[in-house]
Amino acid sequence: MSPTARFRALPLRSRLALLVTVAVALAVAAVAAVSWVMVRAQLNDQLNQSLKATNPTAQVLRTLREGCSTRPDQQAQPEIAGQLNATVQIIAADGSHCTVSGRTDLPATGTDKEVAAGGRGKALYDASTTGGVEMRVYTFPAQAQPGSPVFAISVAKPLADVTKPLSTLAWVLLLVCGIGVVGAGAAGLWVARTGLRPVDELTGAVEHIARTEDLTVRIPDEGDDEIARLSRSFNSMTAALASSQERQAQLIADAGHELRTPLTSLRTNVELLARSEETGRAIPPEDRRELLASVKAQMTELASLIGDLQELSRPDAGSGSPLQVVALHEIARAALTRARLRGPELVFRSDLAPWYVRGEAAALERAVVNVLDNAVKFSPPGGAVEVSLRAGALTVRDHGPGIPADDLPHVFERFWRSPSARALPGSGLGLSIVARTVHRAGGSAELRAARDGGPGTEAVLRIPGAPTPPPSGPSVVPDQ
Repeated sequence: MSPTARFRALPLRSRLALLVTVAVALAVAAVAAVSWVMVRAQLNDQLNQSLKATNPTAQVLRTLREGCSTRPDQQAQPEIAGQLNATVQIIAADGSHCTVSGRTDLPATGTDKEVAAGGRGKALYDASTTGGVEMRVYTFPAQAQPGSPVFAISVAKPLADVTKPLSTLAWVLLLVCGIGVVGAGAAGLWVARTGLRPVDELTGAVEHIARTEDLTVRIPDEGDDEIARLSRSFNSMTAALASSQERQAQLIADAGHELRTPLTSLRTNVELLARSEETGRAIPPEDRRELLASVKAQMTELASLIGDLQELSRPDAGSGSPLQVVALHEIARAALTRARLRGPELVFRSDLAPWYVRGEAAALERAVVNVLDNAVKFSPPGGAVEVSLRAGALTVRDHGPGIPADDLPHVFERFWRSPSARALPGSGLGLSIVARTVHRAGGSAELRAARDGGPGTEAVLRIPGAPTPPPSGPSVVPDQ
């Protein structure tokens, strides 16, 4: 397994703690490295400045007058070493040299000979004594007096003045880095534990819901950070699921209640017919025809109710098929044809202006048919049903008894039926299907009292669209 795969296999808390530890450790290491480099540069610069600031001219001239020893342990003036605090040597062009100050012997290098011979100016370099001590050397030309031969003076100090403090600093920085890494690990664990606590609560809530199916669980969502937003989204999701579950349970309960009446009536009629066959006692022809007609009506009502339930069971997002541009005025015209068959004694007046919308042709036609069925159902014999389509507003007006104002807010609820309509055929799902279909197409549905103050009710379906089809023309036009 690759390191990346092993890292991804770790728990989120461990990964977060490890990332925090590595980030802090790298930051501490970078700061320590930069500090060490800066201190080394500063110490080297100070050592160079100290060598350049050393002026042994007077001591050199005194040594030349009194005699120059080639051995550092036989200096003519031992007190000079304390004055200069450095190793000072006089170097001739042939490489011979004598010590003015210090007890270490620096071999003359080619650079020293060049300076002594006048071949180059000042020189700054590292060198080793005969005893292997690393030194920093500054060599420059000098003369005893004007016109006298040029010789070189070398001033040297141990590099230990730089390397020893740097070594101590390196150990200190290493200790600080170690403490920093340990502290970063502890901080990473604390950050991971604290930062992921809301995630743990969310995980616990999800596991509880998965285990118990209890959608009433809510988690705290204080604050405005990402975790709080995630918590609010989760709470909204569980609330929506709970509401959907409640609506589903209510739909099942309402459907069971609505199915009980036609099933009971159907069962009673079938039992009467079966008992007649079993006992051999014939039912009068007229009563038998009424029973069969009742059975047929109950079967029709059951089929209609089941169709309505199937329509309502579809997801709110639609059937999954893409929406198409359809001619709403043609849909209304086709629905009117069907409505005239159901109410042959009624007068239908229509005024349908062209209007094209985006939706499902079959669902929209069913919605318009449901509205027209309501108008047919509540219209008095010989009454008129007026249908108009203007600027996307489809209005269906009947001249029936109307709907009380207190009942208007409930007309689009599932299985709701006004007291005056309970004796009429129907399941109470028609207008609910209408509202659902129109909302899916981006519109709105309204049921209101007649605007002219007369009897009857107006159903208004508003669906956004345009009076002309797109350049490609309408995608679907119902068959006539």
